[in-house]
Amino acid sequence: MYLFLAFLAVPIIEIALFIQVGGLIGLWPTLAIVILTAIIGTSLMRSQGRLALAELNKSFSQLNDPTEPLAHGAMILLAGVLLLTPGFFTDATGFALLIPPVRRAVFTFISKRVTIQRFQMGQGPATRSPFGRGDVIDGEYEEVRTERPKQTGPSGWVEGPENR
Repeated sequence: MYLFLAFLAVPIIEIALFIQVGGLIGLWPTLAIVILTAIIGTSLMRSQGRLALAELNKSFSQLNDPTEPLAHGAMILLAGVLLLTPGFFTDATGFALLIPPVRRAVFTFISKRVTIQRFQMGQGPATRSPFGRGDVIDGEYEEVRTERPKQTGPSGWVEGPENR
């Protein structure tokens, strides 16, 4: 239901803002602002995305919980989508999501309403062999071929051309 309301309300808000801003400053400056915010937003999204990726790599290397860096990355991605969508309301929301304190506040707000069932880092549970034994022996092999002496005549199993 909330998603339906968002899909209904956001275009109405955007159209109303386009009419108001276009009436105040004119058509071409309004279009220039929309294009400029998309360009600036893309640049900011790239820089913030690099920082979020660095934080994610840091949390993986230190074996910390990667939930917050992943959530920041998702919010940066959402900000990029909002900034590329033409409109003043979506641009304002997208720029707000590019600000790290705003992302932390959104993460805190959402994390208070989410219950984590299970969290596990490292190797998963051991898998059992389909043969009923849990132990697996890992090994290497090398095929050794012995050289046979070359035969000059028939093998003896069949008649050679000399025996006919």
